[in-house]
Amino acid sequence: MLEISKKTNLLEQKQYRYSLQDVEEPNLYRDVYPYNAVPRIPFNHRRVPMGMPEEIFITDTSFRDGQQSVEPYTPTQIVELYKLLSRLGGPNGIIRQTEFFVYSHNDREAIRRCQDLGLKFPEITTWIRATKEDFKLVKDLGIKETGILVSASDYHIFKKLGMTRSQAMKQYLSTVAMAFEAGIRPRCHLEDVTRADFYGFVVPFVNELEQMAEDAGIPVKIRICDTMGYGVPFTEVALPRSVPGIVYGLQHYSDVPSEMLEWHGHNDFYKAVANASIAWMYGCSAVNCSMLGIGERTGNVPLEAMVMEYASLRGTLDGMDPTVITEIAHYFQHEIGYKIPDNTPFVGRNFNMTRAGIHADGLLKDEEIYNIFDTKKILNRPATVMIGKTSGLAGIAYWINENYQLSPSQAVSKNSELVMELKKWIDKEYEDGRQTSLSVSELEEKIEQLSGGALARL
Repeated sequence: MLEISKKTNLLEQKQYRYSLQDVEEPNLYRDVYPYNAVPRIPFNHRRVPMGMPEEIFITDTSFRDGQQSVEPYTPTQIVELYKLLSRLGGPNGIIRQTEFFVYSHNDREAIRRCQDLGLKFPEITTWIRATKEDFKLVKDLGIKETGILVSASDYHIFKKLGMTRSQAMKQYLSTVAMAFEAGIRPRCHLEDVTRADFYGFVVPFVNELEQMAEDAGIPVKIRICDTMGYGVPFTEVALPRSVPGIVYGLQHYSDVPSEMLEWHGHNDFYKAVANASIAWMYGCSAVNCSMLGIGERTGNVPLEAMVMEYASLRGTLDGMDPTVITEIAHYFQHEIGYKIPDNTPFVGRNFNMTRAGIHADGLLKDEEIYNIFDTKKILNRPATVMIGKTSGLAGIAYWINENYQLSPSQAVSKNSELVMELKKWIDKEYEDGRQTSLSVSELEEKIEQLSGGALARL
């Protein structure tokens, strides 16, 4: 049958509808996932059309997936982070939603305190077990949407649940029916979809979900969960590893609109950010992230990374305030006690720091030479240099000017007496066997001695 596609406005073939393939033995894709070797990337040379949605946005899982890998946050910490999320996402709600657990007293207290703030964004959603008691908890809290686990791969269906595909589908659909009965919008988490039989289980199951949603008059959101980070962003890759193929398939064969699709990825193979961006580009409106990428095993898609990806793809921040990223990092470090690796992009101590003297010389002449963008304006993080064994005169001068916030008229040059005397002292430290970088307090003490306290008085 030919139909006009609402997405492309072209006649497209719709004659084939995929049915559940209720196999006796699980399909574990052993040629792709041998387990005793690195997973392989199969290509089939099939391309799908790129189709960026009209609206793309970010959702957050810091208080759900993020909390599964660190010490639980206190209600007060969650409230403060929630406020920072709202400020970062801006008035247009680019950070659209965030999800919470509801199991403990602390979980529910955090939800109520965040609700009391009256912030429009991010919308508070939950993640629950498939029980009537949990649905009642969600409804009593006034939550409109909740996540439900619907494991998609035969690894989970056969090995974890001990079911057949038809039994799993029946159980999942009954859980969704409970959500409809409670008047709650279900968000179905297709766990481990990148190891699932896409046309033998995923598409037929989602087709049933879409029919149920139509009958109930309540939309169903589909979260595409790359649970193990197996997704691949390259074109012409075969399913089930193809991120473009998964997004296209759910739109084309299950008619799931972009605004009801959400990508949830992990970073096991260093592809989390690339996969999330590709999901946007091929038709998925939402990408699910966590602050600083904190999450199971290697972590989730870092929220701060997708703020930058959004600006790169759209050419605008659309009201987001990226300086809040620096505030979030400070809060995690100083209030929660979380150690951010120094080389983490955008939030690590060294992300815009240089140690090489030749690089510092470039920074002194024009910051743009060695800084990725105006980090002081965009992130409230000025470019810095670390003073050590390889620091030249330019690096020392740059450090002094930044550390003491000297104006152009006050700034020291690399040829100033203070800089040259300080370099002599630094060189002597390393000649005498020092191996570590110099601390701020050490440098300031020596500068005060060499300048007679003049810089400290500025």
